[in-house]
Amino acid sequence: MVTPAPGHEQAWQDKRWWWLWSPAIPLVFSGSMLAAVWTGSWWCMLLAPMVIHVFLPVLDRVLGEDFSNPPESAVASLEQDLFYRFLLWAYLPLQASGTVLGAWIAVTQDLPGLGLAALVLTVGAINGIGIGAAHELGHKKDALDRWLSKIALAPSAYGHFFVEHNRGHHQRVATPEDPASARMGESFWAFLPRSVWGSLQSAWALEQARLNRQGHSVWHLQNHNLQAWGLTLLLLGALVAWLGWTVVPFFLLQAAYAVSMLEVVNYVEHYGLLRRRDATGRYERCEPRHSWNSNHLVGNLLLYQLQRHSDHHAHPARHYQALRHHASAPQLPAGYATMITVAYCPPWWFAWMDPRVMAHCGGDLGQANLQASARARLLQRWG
Repeated sequence: MVTPAPGHEQAWQDKRWWWLWSPAIPLVFSGSMLAAVWTGSWWCMLLAPMVIHVFLPVLDRVLGEDFSNPPESAVASLEQDLFYRFLLWAYLPLQASGTVLGAWIAVTQDLPGLGLAALVLTVGAINGIGIGAAHELGHKKDALDRWLSKIALAPSAYGHFFVEHNRGHHQRVATPEDPASARMGESFWAFLPRSVWGSLQSAWALEQARLNRQGHSVWHLQNHNLQAWGLTLLLLGALVAWLGWTVVPFFLLQAAYAVSMLEVVNYVEHYGLLRRRDATGRYERCEPRHSWNSNHLVGNLLLYQLQRHSDHHAHPARHYQALRHHASAPQLPAGYATMITVAYCPPWWFAWMDPRVMAHCGGDLGQANLQASARARLLQRWG
């Protein structure tokens, strides 16, 4: 991967219709579930993990990267174009349909163990990618978009992400205090429980502080966490009323997988990166260099340009269609689909990413966000 030299960037072209790939994901994955029911072949539902871990890495490799940025003259019209907003909205009914279909199949169809696992991965993938849509909607100021964000988080039972990501993670990103910023030498399997529990604690504390300032109890109905979790209970209650209690294990398993998809992306996005403190002890402002960036075309079209994460953190209010490439940002060697697959195997991940963290830090371990338990090993390896 080579970043174009300044003055040799690619010319920008509006990919307007290519963005339809994003809401197509739940449609295609739901199609694989219908195919399994129609044909009696559960292995049709292996499409989702194959797309995520095989097809997308291959397409990213074949179609390459796009370093082009929309000109400033086009940004205002891009952000005001309702087409891009409708694309986000379109994901939600397709996501809900896929979740309901999967629940019905889990309860009514006689699937072998592997078939149930494939079903969990398929529906969990729909809802894991749905967290990406919720992420984009949650950053908007419009009340409708913010409620839609909570609705998109309901099937994954991770509604507190709405609070923690916007008011916690964006404040503490690339610091040891942030549960969603992975540390150098920390495996994904160590990061996962730390991030899940830490994010939950942070979201609750943030809402408690906000409501207490307003003179309310943390249990007030204005608690965004309670509102979002209430939507999950409403969805699960409707499924139980329709299909019975046997739907509950399936619902919880697919939600757990959806959450793991979010957290492995979190793991990739800031691994080892650290914001420095100034003379007063305050952390410096978040800049593009504090997030790993990827310009791989296919992944960005499918994930609302979440891979242009450096610009997102530097400018959180910027809409996905207007996010930019920064030459100063550290670049991932591959798209998210490849990176999350590698992250599941810590020795491969460390061999691939630790040298890149060191290069970004100029060879100084003191400029990296280190896992305390790995410090001795990292010092021995990198000095």
